[in-house]
Amino acid sequence: MSVAIIINPISGTARRDAGRRRAELAAAVLTSTGETGEVFVTERKGHGRELAAGAIARGARQVVAWGGDGTVNEVASALVSTGTALSIVPSGSGNGLARALGVARDPKQAIAGALTGAVRPIDAGEIGGRFFFNIAGIGFDAHVASLFDTDSGGRGFSGYVRITFRELRSYRCGTYRIDGRARQAFLVTFANASQFGNGARIAPDARVDDGQLDLVVFEEVSRLSTLAGLPRLFTGTIGRQRGVSIQRIERATIESDQPMIFHVDGEPVRGGTRLEARVLPGALRVRV
Repeated sequence: MSVAIIINPISGTARRDAGRRRAELAAAVLTSTGETGEVFVTERKGHGRELAAGAIARGARQVVAWGGDGTVNEVASALVSTGTALSIVPSGSGNGLARALGVARDPKQAIAGALTGAVRPIDAGEIGGRFFFNIAGIGFDAHVASLFDTDSGGRGFSGYVRITFRELRSYRCGTYRIDGRARQAFLVTFANASQFGNGARIAPDARVDDGQLDLVVFEEVSRLSTLAGLPRLFTGTIGRQRGVSIQRIERATIESDQPMIFHVDGEPVRGGTRLEARVLPGALRVRV
């Protein structure tokens, strides 16, 4: 087997039969290009990582993750430091990493690019023992990710927006010690790539292959100021917002008096009162 395509059937706003349709399209593209491969559809959380690990054991030189940043995270986590290349067919709510890598949104184009593109190394991040490849964070974005994960009001970008504006009314900032310095922050973000997704750039100058993470600390001046500054995420000027600092780092330690919820590529994780974050330069090979 040379290529494995792993499909999340419910990513984004997919309909109930999306898994079947995506699998049929993936198989057809493999056949039309003469590639040898297998197509899998995930059945539960964590299944993507299991399928990717199995594909590597059977000799796959490339694994394609068809889904959102969470699916990409699962698959890529199995590929770190293996030499097996990751490719992406984006179909999630934000698709932050796919956007950073310039992957086409059309599935046929994305698969074609996956099969013909050049292989390049990119960095991976690690926080609390979990890999991330786009964005990891503590604070408001992790809070929203945790609620979105269990929300029954609808998937997709509109679901994120609905929860975000609902929670902005009542969310309270936390106090974190970042490398020993106490800071009351609305959010603390570790950015390997530049954006959450959908063009919302939390670290406009972040690069996936520079051997560093961009640490963004948003110390809230007032909730009104935060609301007024949200458009800056889409203009690339969030660094000019009062209370926001951005610095390049290779590692950092975050501590809190309370256990912290953090997210890796939008997937919420319950952590302890101390988290270690670091970059792993060139740890993942991608083909897009």
